[in-house]
Amino acid sequence: MLLTGFTDEAGQDLETQIKATQALGWKHISARSVDGQNIHDLSEADFNKAADRLDEVGIQVIEFGSLIGSWSKPIDSDFDLTLAEIKRAIPRMQRLGTKIVRVMSYAQNPWGEDQQEAERFRRLREIVARFSDAGLQALHENCMNWGGFSANHSLRLIDEVPGLKLIFDTGNPVFQRDRSKPEPYPWQDPLEFYHAVKAHVAHVHIKDCLNPLEGKAEPERYTCPSQGQARIPEILAALQADSYQGACAIEPHVATVFHATDGQAVDKEQCYNSYVDYGRALEKIMPPAPYAQKI
Repeated sequence: MLLTGFTDEAGQDLETQIKATQALGWKHISARSVDGQNIHDLSEADFNKAADRLDEVGIQVIEFGSLIGSWSKPIDSDFDLTLAEIKRAIPRMQRLGTKIVRVMSYAQNPWGEDQQEAERFRRLREIVARFSDAGLQALHENCMNWGGFSANHSLRLIDEVPGLKLIFDTGNPVFQRDRSKPEPYPWQDPLEFYHAVKAHVAHVHIKDCLNPLEGKAEPERYTCPSQGQARIPEILAALQADSYQGACAIEPHVATVFHATDGQAVDKEQCYNSYVDYGRALEKIMPPAPYAQKI
């Protein structure tokens, strides 16, 4: 199993992302943004420069971390924006030799309101088909999107969208209510979620956190792997038992939350160090070699 990560959490500039990857001895990254722009939004010149630099240092992009259908886009947003992102993403994935792209099922509407499921399914069918026609695989992540409401919602996407496969994020269930269960809607159980969807999982994101505090406005609190409630050691053991052959990508959020909007200054040294420390912490709890690989 390959180890990789969202290196924009180590630093926004590509050289810092490369440095962090090399410090860990890894050969792959999950590419999401460079200099604050998603890789499908970079200018052609900036994208080509980044791709050439990664070739030069021998680092492969194993996952294209797009914003297609993300938690930041409501389901009534202009679909032409999504189609344009796909049009830009496909040739860039081909240039990078990247076969998988992260997509989502658009932002969750407040629970109890119309979720417009039919429109979500329609859009995802089009998204998956366009990537599939180019020989690429779209993978849905269980984030703050419709498919993240529960494991059953993710499985419904599999039923409704031919060719769709899943990214399983270990941490996202920790701060989401399980909307497939009766009120008061318990927090999702990450291990339970994994076992429900594992037949369709082609990629894994590793993050860990603690439930939001009951009755408090504080959000989830991110931790190093195995120190939160994501049940990461148990999930890693389950992946091994299930002969999982994909990659695990770290998405620490310990020092940098990619979608934070509070405007707080970012400590660049802390971001870099926390990313590298996170990768090393994951290596320590990985199942024994040859299951865990860096190549």
